[in-house]
Amino acid sequence: QVQLVESGGGSVQAGGSLRLSCAASGTIFSFDTMAWYRQAPGNERDLVAIISSDGSTDYLASVKGRFTISRENAKNTVSLQMNNLKPDDTAVYYCVVNIKRRWSDPSSIYWGQGTQVTVSS
Repeated sequence: QVQLVESGGGSVQAGGSLRLSCAASGTIFSFDTMAWYRQAPGNERDLVAIISSDGSTDYLASVKGRFTISRENAKNTVSLQMNNLKPDDTAVYYCVVNIKRRWSDPSSIYWGQGTQVTVSS
């Protein structure tokens, strides 16, 4: 089985920074796309940032220039550096990883348990 463990959430004042990390463990052959989603109360789940296997990235328009997604394949981790946080960034953040468990298996998508980020004004 594969497990994703997130860390780094918490409470911060507007303008502050947080760094989220997500570590994958278990039977893993390779990683493909890795991403972060978020969901605020009463809202749909939004894609915040995504990084492909070749390192190319894309971001939700409202976080461009403030958030940076990165990956370390050797450590099976994906991170999200969040700077200049705003109250609208308050949400539960989820890491999502596309993993191939064995060379012969198709890729499957795995979700972390979520970590709360709260930004106060």
